[in-house]
Amino acid sequence: MHPPSFSRLRPLCLATVLAAALSGCGRGDDPASAPAPALLPSIGQVRPAAAGAVPRYAAARFADQVSFGATPALVDAIAARGFDAWIDAQFMLPVRPLDPGAIKFDSDTSVRNGQRLLHEQALAAPDQLRQRVNWALSQFLVVSMKKSNAYGVVLYNNLLHEHAFGNYGALIKAISTSPTMGEYLDNIQNRPKSDECRSCAPNENYARELMQLFTLGLVKLNLDGSVQRGSDLTPLETYQQKDVQELARALTGWNYSVQAYGTDQARYEGKLVPETWAATHDYGAKMVLGSPIKAGGNPVQDLDAVVAILMAHPNMAPFVSLRMIQHLVSSAPSPAYVRRVATVFNNNGQGVRGDMKALIKAILLDPEARRGDRPGEGADHAGKLREPFHWYTGLLRGLGCTAALTWQSGEVATPLQNPYNADSVFSFYAPTDRAPGSNLLAPEQRLLNASELAGRLSGYNLGSETAAAAAGCDSASFTRALAASPHQFIDLVSERYFRGAMPVALRQHLTVLAPVVAPTATHQQTMRLLLFALASPYYGVIR
Repeated sequence: MHPPSFSRLRPLCLATVLAAALSGCGRGDDPASAPAPALLPSIGQVRPAAAGAVPRYAAARFADQVSFGATPALVDAIAARGFDAWIDAQFMLPVRPLDPGAIKFDSDTSVRNGQRLLHEQALAAPDQLRQRVNWALSQFLVVSMKKSNAYGVVLYNNLLHEHAFGNYGALIKAISTSPTMGEYLDNIQNRPKSDECRSCAPNENYARELMQLFTLGLVKLNLDGSVQRGSDLTPLETYQQKDVQELARALTGWNYSVQAYGTDQARYEGKLVPETWAATHDYGAKMVLGSPIKAGGNPVQDLDAVVAILMAHPNMAPFVSLRMIQHLVSSAPSPAYVRRVATVFNNNGQGVRGDMKALIKAILLDPEARRGDRPGEGADHAGKLREPFHWYTGLLRGLGCTAALTWQSGEVATPLQNPYNADSVFSFYAPTDRAPGSNLLAPEQRLLNASELAGRLSGYNLGSETAAAAAGCDSASFTRALAASPHQFIDLVSERYFRGAMPVALRQHLTVLAPVVAPTATHQQTMRLLLFALASPYYGVIR
């Protein structure tokens, strides 16, 4: 009997990955009554179980949570330094903004060049933790090239980079004065109607999304992220339409800077500034979420008041904490996990609210995040599905690639999910999306359609040796390993992509398939075998 061919195994692989999408993620089993974490006096992070060196499996698992894909060098660094010290070292790295000058403004290639820059940043930048936090923030503080120019989007990316390790309140203020955001959600069109400006009109778009998507959410939350309900069990709304109107009034009067006004490219640079014409801002008293904003305030003063009101709201901590946990560690964290992290958001140990460094450490060093650091110890339904972009970057970083793959035409070969390319402000999926037929949160499963899975099996032109070489990939090491011995190849794939602990079932499949390819071991055959392994649910789910 001949070993099964790749063509026969492909449908089986697709079906298996789809099955994983339905059952791979779920709620951890931490009891909701677990105590809040002890805070270190420095910045309030959860105290790690042990300092210093960590086992290589645990280091590789940690790399999945803090980077765009494990590499041997990254795993070595985490294993040697330990989690806490590695995070501190990442905090110390300088911010490296992308140069938007590489994008030809409003040209046919602007989106392509923007995507190329963002892919290279994710693949090769040394500040991988900042990159992953930036990605998490960009998934719910959304702007998109579908409406904004790629030049402005790259500048917005730089803004998130700058504030990723700062304070969340400062970040909210920064995006509120971002020209890219001002254009994307129309706040530059937000003007009060008055006798002085009869053509002016309020625009509530940014005000609404600022509350709904960026800070508070639609319903009131307990500290553990659970929904507050009335006596009839109906969820309690966080705000009313009147709050949207009042908040929009407070956010009137912003426009591109004087130097940039009337130009195209320069309008995205710098920050929005208050209009010089007083009629563009509403100077009356406002009442937002039950908190007054006194009359007479200018746009800057009213924005500061808005940020203070939002940061003081009890929804802010669980709302932001849940979204950051979902993007870094677990799609469906336990209420206790959310509560512990939200507690740190509210107070970093020094009375500071919204400290991103403390929040990041609390998420990554929490016992629930570290529970699977030994093989077999994590809950079967814990973790998260590997998003399409994470799958793509993980594949390339495991091969040592430093740039995106391209097609022969020069177009970037990208997955269906790309940075800053969502169809709307609601991003690629809703954080409340659940696995079909289940009550378990699994937002990423929405992206696992037939096109995405077929793309994973095709490898986005990875089978082209020329394309792989142009992207800086070291595919030759895998080809040599396969030619030397199928088991050597399997061990290399296990080390690079499966934390050195490839599941027995997958190893058996590769053991059957590899001898068919090994005698010739061309680049294309080797990559096809690698892609078969990575299209399996064993790689598609991060536990």
